[in-house]
Amino acid sequence: MRKKSIELLNKGVTDELAAVHQYMYFHFHCDDQGYDLLANLFRRIAIGEMVHVEELAERILYLGGEVEMKVAKNVEKIHDVKKMLEYAAEMEEGAISDYNKWALECSKNEDSVSKKLFEALVEDEEKHFDQFDDEIENLNKFGDNYLALQSIERSKSQAGKKEE
Repeated sequence: MRKKSIELLNKGVTDELAAVHQYMYFHFHCDDQGYDLLANLFRRIAIGEMVHVEELAERILYLGGEVEMKVAKNVEKIHDVKKMLEYAAEMEEGAISDYNKWALECSKNEDSVSKKLFEALVEDEEKHFDQFDDEIENLNKFGDNYLALQSIERSKSQAGKKEE
C-alpha cells in the first residue's frame, strides 16, 4: 500500500516541479514582453504548483518515503503567448487525468488520505486549466489587441512613476 502511494506521490512531485519550471519560464517571457496580466497569471499558478509539491512531499514523508526531487522533462522554449497558454492548458489536462487515475489507485490500495490529496489537486488543476482556457478565448476573441492593451497598461504605469 505505502510503496505504491509513495511512487504515485513522487510522480506528482515530478510533474508539479516540471510545471513550476515551465510556468516560471512563461512568466519571465511574458513579463519581458510587457504582458503583465499573463506574466502574473503564470507566476501565481507556478506558486500554486509549489504548494502542491509541498503537500505531496509532506504526505510522502508521513508514509515513510523519500521525496524524489526530479524534473522529468526540460522546459519548452515557447515565446508565442498563445502557444504558451495552449501548452499550459495541455499540461493541466494531463495532470487532471493522471491525478484522477492515481486517486483511484490509492483508493484500491486503501490509502484514503492520498486519494483525497489527489482529488484536491484535481480541483486545483481544473481551476488552472480554466484560467488558461479563458486567456486562450480572450486571445481568440480580441487577437493581438488583447496583448497590446497589456503592454499599453504597463507603459502607462511606468510613465507615471517618478524617477528616483
